[in-house]
Amino acid sequence: MLAVIIVSYNTVGLLRNCLTSVLASLAGSGLPGDVWVVDNASADGSAAMVRNEFPGVHLIANNCNAGFAAANNQVLRALGVGAEGETTTPDAVLLLNPDTAVRDDALAQMFEALMTGGHVGVAGASLLYQDGSFQHGAFHFPDLCQVFLDFFPINHRLTDSRLNGRYAKSLYDKGIPFAIDHPLGAALMVRWDALETVGLMDERFFIYCEEIDWCMRFKRKGWQIRCVPRAQIVHYAGQSTRQFRDKMFIALWKSRFLLFEKHYSPGFRRAARILVSLGMRYKIRSARTAVLRGEAPEDELRRLEAARDQIMEISRL
Repeated sequence: MLAVIIVSYNTVGLLRNCLTSVLASLAGSGLPGDVWVVDNASADGSAAMVRNEFPGVHLIANNCNAGFAAANNQVLRALGVGAEGETTTPDAVLLLNPDTAVRDDALAQMFEALMTGGHVGVAGASLLYQDGSFQHGAFHFPDLCQVFLDFFPINHRLTDSRLNGRYAKSLYDKGIPFAIDHPLGAALMVRWDALETVGLMDERFFIYCEEIDWCMRFKRKGWQIRCVPRAQIVHYAGQSTRQFRDKMFIALWKSRFLLFEKHYSPGFRRAARILVSLGMRYKIRSARTAVLRGEAPEDELRRLEAARDQIMEISRL
């Protein structure tokens, strides 16, 4: 049995579409499953929509935005993670973003790869953009080269290469599950017995990097991680986070520096701080030039300067 967890925040239309696709995929493949929605205090009627239109879906309506990791953990606890004594638990759990649409038997494909893959503890999907084109959904763990390319995208070939943590598209084209460091958290399936050995997500990650931290912990426990190319899921990327672009940029780096603090050496963290500082200076210089040319508003420059100050303060914590 599969438990599907969807954490929503002000994406009512996309959430409706996501739930419809999930239920159709489960029914079409014959895979038994329960679906959970945790709504993080949306103001767009998301919780009411779930109650009225999907009565078979379990709903947790939070009165504040608990963040992605904490909201998922609410369901994981309800399902019995860490519970003592005999409990009925699912075989696997899927963390799924509301800005996704599951295609055909994608959930069954992921479930099969997870449950028949020996010591595979985590599985990711093959993500697509809305127009059906390829979207990177599997990544190597962050390194300094990726930090550099975040600020200095020298060439699109480098951006899409192993140097920027990407896996070759040819691996997806073969249609065979392949080993990865971590999938994007938009669609991440975990085997229950693996979950029991690793534990809940780290709730200090409000948004971003929580899936990377989790996968690092799975790997340290000896679990393998795979991408399943035949499991296709459309991902309308960033529909929740783009509502607060500046805040999310700061939140991204707050989570990244927390990840670096947990899993990387002091030397790595020092080098990352230097690269981020140089990168923010470069962005601010570019914005200042754009303002002088009349190509960008002045408030964009002020936002970047404010973000730089907050990010560098965070990096020293």
